[in-house]
Amino acid sequence: MKLSELTNYLESLAPLIYQEDYDNSGLIVGHPDMEIRQALVSLDCTEAVVDEAISRGCQVIVSHHPIVFKGLKKFNGRTYVERVVEKAIRHNIAIYAIHTNLDHIKTGVNARICETLGLKNCRILSPKGGLLKKLVTYVPHAQAEQVRGALFKAGAGHIGNYSDCSFNAPGDGTFKPGEGTNPYVGQQGERHTEAETRIETIYPAHLESKVLMALFLAHPYEEVAYDLYTLTNQHQEVGAGMIGEVEYPVDERTFLKRVKDKMDASVIRHTELTGRQVKRVAVCGGSGGFLLKQAIAAGADIFVTADYKYHEFFDAEGKLVIADVGHFESEQFTQHLLCEIIQNKFANFAVRLTEINTNPVKYYI
Repeated sequence: MKLSELTNYLESLAPLIYQEDYDNSGLIVGHPDMEIRQALVSLDCTEAVVDEAISRGCQVIVSHHPIVFKGLKKFNGRTYVERVVEKAIRHNIAIYAIHTNLDHIKTGVNARICETLGLKNCRILSPKGGLLKKLVTYVPHAQAEQVRGALFKAGAGHIGNYSDCSFNAPGDGTFKPGEGTNPYVGQQGERHTEAETRIETIYPAHLESKVLMALFLAHPYEEVAYDLYTLTNQHQEVGAGMIGEVEYPVDERTFLKRVKDKMDASVIRHTELTGRQVKRVAVCGGSGGFLLKQAIAAGADIFVTADYKYHEFFDAEGKLVIADVGHFESEQFTQHLLCEIIQNKFANFAVRLTEINTNPVKYYI
């Protein structure tokens, strides 16, 4: 199949608009039209992973972390980033990254951590704003349901677990068809009044072109009147981190042992224990220190994440326990998640999980 079939599907689940500004998710090396038969999935894209892809006959590497985060000015093999990109191009291997956009979806990286730790009733810890827009349009009463249905089918009208959401109000629209027009109702040169329905509905910003195309095709008018509004509402299904509840409250040491075992962590760096029972747990794969205030505000007893610096541990102030399991350890199950996502969609496409441990951090125990 073509590479674009794979990347388009991944981006339908985790749109690139969901990634952070500093990120570089998406197709890094390769052409969308290239033919692919096998994919190699990994957390990181290193030279060893590219060599593995070559030896196993894979045409694309799907990694969580992008190999390129910023612009490259030279390709002379002096850095591992340059060498990885050069080798991939020489061997016609595509590289695709799905990073913070996968972190931010409700079924993504953090959901897999919650599942691994056995958490229940999980939700996004810090929902993102600016991802929703509102469409307002005006339709003759008789065609209102036709237009609503087309908009909903295109992805508009979703609020949480509710679909087909819209607001509708009756009113009168006026217009005068000019020279060269072919009006659906009314006559050229004469002002016409039509009983119309005002339809309002929301949609994810990344679906705008699809929603507008559905509007234009379903609307009976030659010229469609519509307004678009950017909303500041938070998207409750998209955002950073997650918070969930343990099935049965346990003491902090018991829960830390669970985290160490389930996350296959060699060591957990943590703040002083509070002596309270663990009932609610916040998680964030990778560097999650920026979510500490949200974790505290949400009533978390423990915050499981990675990459905490020495002075940042003081910020807990006894309000919860920070548990740093390590960056690789917090995201290691992302590889399995990606394999499942691809295999479930493309049953006849070969997906290989890397056999290489790409964790650059080693522990002397």
